[in-house]
Amino acid sequence: MSVSPPPAVRRTVAAALAGLSLLLGGCNTVMLNASGDIARQQGDLIITSTVLMLLIIVPVIALTLLFAWKYRAANTAADYEPDWDHSTKLELIIWGAPLLIIIALGAITWISTHKLDPFRPLSRIDDKRELPADVKPLVIQAVAMDWKWLFIYPEQNIALVNELRLPVDRPVKFEMTASTVMNSLAIPAMAGMIYAMPGMQSELNAIINKVGVYDGRSGQYSGDGFSHMTFKMHALPAAEFDQWVDGVRKAGDTLDRAGYLKLDQPSKKHPVAVYAQVEQGLFDAAVNRCVDRSKMCMGTMMAIDETGGGGKAGIAGLTRQTWRGTERTVVAGLCTPANPEGRTALVADAQPAGKL
Repeated sequence: MSVSPPPAVRRTVAAALAGLSLLLGGCNTVMLNASGDIARQQGDLIITSTVLMLLIIVPVIALTLLFAWKYRAANTAADYEPDWDHSTKLELIIWGAPLLIIIALGAITWISTHKLDPFRPLSRIDDKRELPADVKPLVIQAVAMDWKWLFIYPEQNIALVNELRLPVDRPVKFEMTASTVMNSLAIPAMAGMIYAMPGMQSELNAIINKVGVYDGRSGQYSGDGFSHMTFKMHALPAAEFDQWVDGVRKAGDTLDRAGYLKLDQPSKKHPVAVYAQVEQGLFDAAVNRCVDRSKMCMGTMMAIDETGGGGKAGIAGLTRQTWRGTERTVVAGLCTPANPEGRTALVADAQPAGKL
């Protein structure tokens, strides 16, 4: 004879399911139905891991409810064995099944960690198409500001603020940094969230496979304007993307260092802005925190430290030079008027610069 739960239990379960459905009603499942191959693989990983864990969780919950119901005080027909304390078969099931799940999860995590490494170049367009050897990724240099996103296209020499446009089925290589505090770039339909930190450069390789408009935002709280630090990512056919680039080049201002410093001032709900040209080396200067020419670049500072710092040992590696009317101390051979961004190696026989 089957035993049905009392009406109070049925009402409680129904109320719990109704409340759960309301809570999940506002969830966006874009990660589980993504339009980019990397995000789709990450979504599949979430589903696989969840199913493997549910193989243990569901039976445990079900058995817990069953035992609580069967061995309730009112059920006098239940077996009463106060001296029972061990079962080898139960021990094997209780410990063996979770161990197998943990081994499976560990293997999947190990493989996926390397396969979905954000620094790893893509090897395919999607699960049905391999990436041709002659296809180069589109490089996007992203700078997280307070509270806006700057996207520089070094190949096209254009820039956008609070908007991103990409061609479909072409790999994209994001190079990311931040101007003030740590932030994170999140485009759920395309790939997972990657942090951007001041003075450092991070990387994300991803691809978008479907034409459309997708949400992007910062996933790291960074102050008052954080909630408005959002943007739209437009995925366009390749030909339409090229036409858009040509149109941007014909209209818009030039983003130079002075414009960058002005843009870097904190602002909320910053409108979309387009720049037809970008000053050479601007992103490198942002990474090295020396867009303001009066500040020493981090690369130069580290080179000075490597040669002995500001003490006697480091004096021999420094020299005084005039650059654009300003005299400054630089590492000899690292920063020269012909090479202001500092791309050559240190000169071993540099003459002493005297007092700093």
